[in-house]
Amino acid sequence: MSLQAYINKKILVLTVDGRTLLGTLLSTDQLTNLVLSGTVERIIRTPDDPEPSTQVEHGLYLIRGDNVVICGEVDEGVDGQIDWSNVRGQVIKGTKNV
Repeated sequence: MSLQAYINKKILVLTVDGRTLLGTLLSTDQLTNLVLSGTVERIIRTPDDPEPSTQVEHGLYLIRGDNVVICGEVDEGVDGQIDWSNVRGQVIKGTKNV
């Protein structure tokens, strides 16, 4: 499936090592290499962790296609209403390509 429909839209990408990255898709190719602008990484803390969940800004970011597990369009209206510092959840474990 082509990701061309997501160009200039905000997407969320889960990576092989369990990272959650959000940004505007600028470019993609046949190998699913992705170039994102305004990229942030969401670090969701577990319920027993006293630290708040955080977002780390990365700006312009390249994700190699072999590191992409899944990506999809973000509903910016819903996303903007969530206080991500209060979100808690379980750690997404790494995956492997077979």
